[in-house]
Amino acid sequence: MSDDLRSILLEQVERLLADRAGPDLLRANERGVWPGALWAEAEALGLPTALAPEALGGAGLGWGDAVAVWQALGRHASPIPLGESMVAAALLAAGGIAPRAGLLGLAVGNAPIAWGRQAAAVVMVSAGTVLLQPGPATRQGKAPYSREPADLAAPGVPSEEGRLPDGFGPDAALLAGALLNAARIAGALEAVLDMTVEYANTRKQFGRPIGGFQAVQQLLARCAGEVAAAGVAVANAGRAADQHGLAGAEFEIGSAKVVAGEAAGTGADIVHQVHAAIGFTDDHPLHLFTRRMWDWRDGCGAERVWAARIGKAALARGGATLWADLTAR
Repeated sequence: MSDDLRSILLEQVERLLADRAGPDLLRANERGVWPGALWAEAEALGLPTALAPEALGGAGLGWGDAVAVWQALGRHASPIPLGESMVAAALLAAGGIAPRAGLLGLAVGNAPIAWGRQAAAVVMVSAGTVLLQPGPATRQGKAPYSREPADLAAPGVPSEEGRLPDGFGPDAALLAGALLNAARIAGALEAVLDMTVEYANTRKQFGRPIGGFQAVQQLLARCAGEVAAAGVAVANAGRAADQHGLAGAEFEIGSAKVVAGEAAGTGADIVHQVHAAIGFTDDHPLHLFTRRMWDWRDGCGAERVWAARIGKAALARGGATLWADLTAR
């Protein structure tokens, strides 16, 4: 997608979420209230199927374009599972199946499905085959930190299935989900840093804003470094997925998940330290972002999982190739 078209798309996403989403919807999510009006507007804009090719009703976005959209979702802690539905539609289209209308739930292994109870169908990948299972997930639950609906799909007979191209690999759902979560973390980190800088410049202690104290400035500078590292890592992973396919970009996607996960931990520590107790109060929006970052950090593999995969792959190729592998990328 051209830079101009990407800018237009991002503007649409940002405007939609800025106008329609917000802390009230996030709190309603935690009570199990489905934001149907917001989902309907996203669907009217064609966002859930944007990663599918135009021939199958999508917009033909690349993974790099999707990463930029997912960062925007993170900046607003999007209360709809738009990213998961985008990935599900992309996997269906890659298997030659036209995406369905409505929310497509994404099943990754045995992990719960975001808002699975609202899904028109559930998409999963098994041994390089994409499967479409009709009907919503029925075993209802909640995500551990955000407390948003996260449901399990009962095993069923798929209504359609298609073989994924070799570039997607047998772990396509896991890789795409990891890229999605890393990108959302990167976007959410931008939001909480902005929130914290604003707070530090307005909250006064000892007669001046706390942002004027060197210790606070050092914390904010460290957080800004984590934000920048996460943003660069996910952008690089999106480019690699466009160039080499999901399977060929496993190193970059795994690296992005590690970097973003570590940034989520460090960044959340810092922003809550600067906000002190107010950041955990019900009325303040900070914890609505940091709690979701913790879910995304664990989703589709925490740092230790991806670090182990990267290390195992490096050992399998041998020490003689390590430097060449790193510099070639």
